[in-house]
Amino acid sequence: MAKSANQKLKLLYLMKIFLEYSDEEHPLTIAELSDHLDGYGISAERKSLYSDIELLRDFGLDIVTVEGRAHGHYVASRDFELPELKLLVDAVQSSKFITQKKSRELIKKIEAFASRYQATALERQVFVANRIKTMNESIYYSVDYIHTAISKDSKISFKYFEWTAQKQKRLKHDGKNYVQSPWALTWDDENYYLVAYDSEAQLLKHYRVDKITDIKILDEKREGGEEFSEFDMAVYSKSVFGMFGGKSEYVSLLCDESLAGIIIDRFGPDVVFIKRSNGDGKFEINVNVVLSPQFYSWVFGFGERIQIISPAKAIEGFRNQLENVKDLYK
Repeated sequence: MAKSANQKLKLLYLMKIFLEYSDEEHPLTIAELSDHLDGYGISAERKSLYSDIELLRDFGLDIVTVEGRAHGHYVASRDFELPELKLLVDAVQSSKFITQKKSRELIKKIEAFASRYQATALERQVFVANRIKTMNESIYYSVDYIHTAISKDSKISFKYFEWTAQKQKRLKHDGKNYVQSPWALTWDDENYYLVAYDSEAQLLKHYRVDKITDIKILDEKREGGEEFSEFDMAVYSKSVFGMFGGKSEYVSLLCDESLAGIIIDRFGPDVVFIKRSNGDGKFEINVNVVLSPQFYSWVFGFGERIQIISPAKAIEGFRNQLENVKDLYK
């Protein structure tokens, strides 16, 4: 590009230089600003740069001038502060459902919101050794299709797969399409789930988004609106363990006092602790859960510190799971 043509873009390039090369620890002198501009084929007089800085301030760029030995100018505030960017990088890098390739791409984009020096700090922010990542790169497109279908009030069709012992994908439902009415996306146990209404079964179901493939938006209006209007996502996520679906039941649990924090983390701060009158340091709770192997495993993990009191159905299910597992170790 000709130098005269670049000259017309001087102010835009100056803003780019400030955003890329300046921060509180790296103020830019007028001479350094001039050198950067020269790299873009733009000449700048000292007096004009002061005027340009004022124009950028008028535009809304928060440029601070420092005096003294470390004199110079830098961008003091940005759309995202460095701690916020670190938090975003942490979330991306440690998320199980985001592939390694996509993690690198997203982090590189996040770095663009910081100066080059701060971006270096972001690159070193998190390293999770042997982090298990999903192998389904198309999850991002699936999420986009689902959001589009929800906004269009349309059904979707897709195929659903599972992994075999040979580490091969195997389509469920004999490879037939699942036709569902999408209503929400939720995050649980490091995985992304679609909550959809199954018209044939006449109930809400959930599906791992990273196991969805061949998704299509249909020219059919969604169903299940009434069922979803009565659906409480927060209650659902607390009642389901490992996203194993089924009919929920009210279960009474006797808990050791040392588990108070864990109970609150699992069921929320509104769960009612019923103190026992005998002063044994235990309390009872009544919670709505889906009885599943994952729920029983969760209870078993606390040993003598949690006991299922009722209903009899839950106690019997727990006993059966213990017996089934015990038979493997005879």
